Amino acid sequence: MRWLWLAAVVVVLDQWTKALSVAHLELHQPLPVLPSFNLTLMYNTGAAFSFLNDAGGWQRWLFIALAMAVSGVIVIWLRRAATEGLWLPIALSLVLGGALGNLWDRITLGHVVDFIQVYYARWYFPAFNVADSAITVGALMLLIDAFRHRPPGGGADRPSG
Repeated sequence: MRWLWLAAVVVVLDQWTKALSVAHLELHQPLPVLPSFNLTLMYNTGAAFSFLNDAGGWQRWLFIALAMAVSGVIVIWLRRAATEGLWLPIALSLVLGGALGNLWDRITLGHVVDFIQVYYARWYFPAFNVADSAITVGALMLLIDAFRHRPPGGGADRPSG
């Protein structure tokens, strides 16, 4: 399990930045950093893009159960992928670290702390955090991995790397 350190780094960085945000930002009050980039403290009781944010509370337990199940599957997959070069274990570790960072928020706070806000003109992308970023990068890496180094005919064997 030599790649768990990367997941741990993601969790620590995620929780540290969330703690800084809660300590220094006012809820829903944008702090401009760069053009099209604010720090804005928000609490998300839903999933990605605030899906089920207003569902009444039951979604917390659903997302906790899902995150725990997905994390377990990723740990098993990571154990099996440890010999497959760097790309796949890094991708899995990023997704795992992000899932665990947001899981910690859901268990301890009942919501996920978001604070990164990007926008263009009047269009605002939903606020997110370091864990969300790690999940997104890891998921993109998994998609890329699924399509690269495939032998003709789609066989299961592929070179590592």
